[in-house]
Parts: sequence; C-alpha cells; structure tokens
Amino acid sequence: MLNVSIVLYDPDWAQVKNLCEELVRATCVRKIYLVDNTSSPTPFKPEDWDKKVTYQWNEGENLGYGRAHNIAIRQSVRWKTPFHLVMNADVWIKAEDLDSLYAFMESHTEVGSLMPKVVYPNGELQYLCKLLPTPLDVFGRRFLPKCLMRRRNARYELRSSGYNRPMNVPYLSGCFMLLRTEAVLKARLFDERYFMYPEDIDLTRTIHRDYLTLYYPAVTIVHDHARASYHSWKMTWIHMVEMCKYFNKWGWIFDRERRVMNRQCVIKNIPL
Repeated sequence: MLNVSIVLYDPDWAQVKNLCEELVRATCVRKIYLVDNTSSPTPFKPEDWDKKVTYQWNEGENLGYGRAHNIAIRQSVRWKTPFHLVMNADVWIKAEDLDSLYAFMESHTEVGSLMPKVVYPNGELQYLCKLLPTPLDVFGRRFLPKCLMRRRNARYELRSSGYNRPMNVPYLSGCFMLLRTEAVLKARLFDERYFMYPEDIDLTRTIHRDYLTLYYPAVTIVHDHARASYHSWKMTWIHMVEMCKYFNKWGWIFDRERRVMNRQCVIKNIPL
C-alpha cells in the first residue's frame, strides 16, 4: 500500500476534490493526507469526500513545502506503509496508472524514488530530469539572456536523452515523487531548513546515493505548472534565498558528489 500527501496553499478546491476522487479509485492507496498551509481553514470537511482522506490545517502557519509533507511522511513511517507519494494538487494521474507505478516499485526494490513522464495540459513535454545544479545553472537560467544559456540549459535538463526511456537521474521534480518509505527515512525526510524550491533536489540526491532515482516514461501524468518564481519578484527572491541555503549546505564551487553524480548521469544518458 501507499499513502499520498498533497500540500495546499489557497488551492482550487474543485481541482483538489477531483484529484482525490481519482486517487481513491486506485487500489494501492491507503490514505490521502491534505496538509493545508493556508491562513484560514476550508469551510467544509474534505474528510467527507472519502474515508481515505485526512485534512490537516496548520493553524494558519505556512510551514513550507518539505516540512508540511514531512507531517504525512512520518505517518507512513509510523504505520510502516511501504511507499509514500508526494505530489502537487495541480498534477493529474489516472488511478490505473498509479496502480501501475505501485506495481513497478514493488517489483524493483532497487528504486528509491520514481517520477513518470510529465507533460503540460497541451501535451508538451516538461523537462524535469536534471543534473545537480551549479550556481550558474540556477542564477544564469533566471537572470542571463536565454541565448547564452541555451546549450548549458539543454545539458542541465538532459534534453539530448530524448526522455523516451528510463533514466537514473540525481534530480527529479518534487511535483510527483513516488518514494520508497525506507529510502526517504534513510535520507532523513525532507530537509526542513528549506521553505520551498530546493528540497526536491536535496532529497533526490540523498536517496540517489543508495538507490535508483528513476525517471519512468511508461506512465504519463499532466502537470499544470505555473512557474511562480518566473512571474513574481517575491517568489523569485524566495527562490534565490532558498537556493543559497542549498549551496551553503552542499557547496558552491567545490561539490565532489555533484561532479561525480552528474558525470555518471551524462555518460549513461546523453548520446555522443
């Protein structure tokens, strides 16, 4: 079985309800945790949708992404639920596809984290398999002209791989992370020093040390990705501050693990 956690902040409740109704159809889902970082609780009871749904309002405190998900992940650890799915409310997956991913994880014990193929609502591919970032990858993508970053960005996002076969990647997007509970526990869950943005990089690279962190394109999900930091200077500032925390932890220029993991990923996935 698996548990699901969805962290909310001023959500579209109709969207959340539709997603939960689809998730409860999956035979593998034991519990769905809705962790609400919004300043006011919802006026209705999401628990009324289905007995598998649990709603938690954080008393008006915005705990951030990783810290809020950790609340639910600790329940999976407590009840020894073998898998835990971290996902965004703006993601759509069919129940039968989630059951398929669950079956794959059950039969591939070497996989610690899995992300399927992700597309926009119009069907366009999202390039969410990435190398571990350097400061230039992060700040250059945001502030330098696109023409100067085009080739580097293509390598960073592994675009030459074709995204048409499974890949063991050190950085997978946090929009959908199917986690083996023992792997995320070994990684000590999400690092709660981050408010948002780099926690998925941090967790994936930590799990990547001992397990495969796998891109699995046999299943496709839809992600209505807003890229908030590209449309708001406030969110851009938060993004940059949080990434500074990440580089302070792992290294700005000297990060041997980053160099080794990235080299191995490129060798295996980028054609010559």
